Amino acid sequence: MPDAIFDDPALAALYDPLDPDRSDLDAYVAIVDELGARSVLDVGCGTGTFACLLARRGLDVVGVDPAGASLDVARTKPGADRVRWLHGDATGLPPLQVDLATMTANVAQVFCTDDDWYATLRGVRAALARGGHLVLETRVPARRAWEGWVRDETFVRVDVPGTGVVTSWTDLTDVSLPLVSFHDTTVLPDGRELHSDSTLRFRSREEVEHSLAACGFTVEDVRDAPDRPGREWVFVARASTT
Repeated sequence: MPDAIFDDPALAALYDPLDPDRSDLDAYVAIVDELGARSVLDVGCGTGTFACLLARRGLDVVGVDPAGASLDVARTKPGADRVRWLHGDATGLPPLQVDLATMTANVAQVFCTDDDWYATLRGVRAALARGGHLVLETRVPARRAWEGWVRDETFVRVDVPGTGVVTSWTDLTDVSLPLVSFHDTTVLPDGRELHSDSTLRFRSREEVEHSLAACGFTVEDVRDAPDRPGREWVFVARASTT
């Protein structure tokens, strides 16, 4: 089940206003251009920022996400009418043959069990055209990103148009590597509190490479995320042709 932060309608509507900087997507746009992709499957598309961005550039885009509330937000954005939105996950996709599949932000880390992760990779592999690519990012465990997931570091106060002043913060709740759990609190202008719990899995580079190979991919490159050098791996993998 998707976390409340994505699937609660009130929280999904605040997702973009509370975290408006999506410069992390610039690297993915550059990779789309580099690979010459004309069709893209955005796995875990969330509120659709990346999918709509690509659609406005003339690409054929499919966005899939299990959080219906996030998809409702996505459908309101410029370019949304050019995207095929699917409510679900990569294990239940209709027949597709896309040039590129992406997992931006935390998507690759939400699969906490090997069964879910491998099933997702196999679903993506089946949706790719011959020689198509999968691009995903995941945090480098050694950089211990979770140490910054505390109230003092994450507290934000934003005047959201049409809503009023909203405050939000994150509290780290458990570190049992490779799993890290945290709790998000959002306070609305009327004082009502909304809550969401999340867990991410921190895989080593070797684990990611092994899982990709086991699911029919060849890793062509492992890069830094340009906006977070040394903190993220960006994997570029091609669907094996054998």
